[in-house]
Amino acid sequence: MPQPMPGDRGGDMSNDSATEAFVAHRNLLFTVAYEMLGSAADAEDVLQETWLRWAGVDLDTVRDQRAYLVRITTRQALGRLRTLGRRKESYIGPWLPEPLLTTPDVAENIELADSVSMAMLLVLETLGPTERAVFVLREVFDLDYDEIAQAVDKSPAAVRQIAHRARAHVAARRPREVVSPAETRSALEAFQQAIETGNLQSLLDTLAPDVVLLTDGGGIKQAALAPVVGADSVASVMARIGTKASLQPAHVNGYPALIVRLNGEIDTVMAVRIDDGLITGLYAVRNPEKLSHMEREATLRR
Repeated sequence: MPQPMPGDRGGDMSNDSATEAFVAHRNLLFTVAYEMLGSAADAEDVLQETWLRWAGVDLDTVRDQRAYLVRITTRQALGRLRTLGRRKESYIGPWLPEPLLTTPDVAENIELADSVSMAMLLVLETLGPTERAVFVLREVFDLDYDEIAQAVDKSPAAVRQIAHRARAHVAARRPREVVSPAETRSALEAFQQAIETGNLQSLLDTLAPDVVLLTDGGGIKQAALAPVVGADSVASVMARIGTKASLQPAHVNGYPALIVRLNGEIDTVMAVRIDDGLITGLYAVRNPEKLSHMEREATLRR
């Protein structure tokens, strides 16, 4: 059984400087790991491994505790990311990131919200492990190239090249512009109302003609095994929801989203991508193994 970490409920909170440093940076470290992995459960495991290594470090040799902790976390996340890649190869149907119920302050930080949005995490999935680590550490957390080089065991010159390549790769695939939570909320409210009233035309009016719906059931819950493409096809799937379930607005991964409940229990979490006021991407996570972090808010930090 894993040892409890500082800050865990029921854990032993000692007052030594190692514990204080870890607790001070814990939310940052979780955010680094989550952005690299797209999985809250795996990010928590990475934090456990980071704590075990940090607890054995001679702090007199550490010049910058934050940088040192980020380095440990990055290395642990890189190892796990490669394992996750093999797991995803045998995953049943589309793989989506594990959704997080986030605090309102995340939505207020546009850069942080954008970096953990479902749309961005899916773009990061198209990067190789080292490229993803370099992009996250440089573009999201603004670490200098020397720090990143130590974290990924590359030279600073190599890291600059990787960062340039990753930045171009992401720029070609990310949403055309950062959409504010207010814009997302407005589109989502119209989408929710259309589903609840069963108004098919109103539903179609919220969807882009080439909208794509991805459903992640993980082979446990019923879900489409391939993307559902086009407003008509997506609307016909969404129209079935209103009669059976209740829809609850929530902040998920920094942006407004919908929680679909059946008999009071969370059945699906739906996040969206908005372009030009219309829904261009719908991400429906149904795999119950990915919904455990929807019961309490996660605190993210840059």
